[in-house]
Amino acid sequence: MPDHPLSTLRRIDPEFMEELSKLEGFVYEDGALPRKVKLLIALAFDAAHGAEEGVRALSRSAMEQGATKQEIAEVLRVAYHLAGVGSLYTAASGMRDMG
Repeated sequence: MPDHPLSTLRRIDPEFMEELSKLEGFVYEDGALPRKVKLLIALAFDAAHGAEEGVRALSRSAMEQGATKQEIAEVLRVAYHLAGVGSLYTAASGMRDMG
């Protein structure tokens, strides 16, 4: 499994990354929206912004939380509708080993 996309920053500024990790836990914890849904939303954002590594990590995390490939596909439809075809190229590249 590849390094976390922010692993370099974790080595350079571990104190900041610890604080960021706490915030990430707060943002993605189950609440009015379940963690899976929040991860799918983040996946759409990363696809729309060209963040291939983010798509890779978030699609895996979402699937670990029970997301199906069909749910991911539907999220990517929304990303495409709002951000254009580039989001599909990013997502396809980020998920090429997903099958």
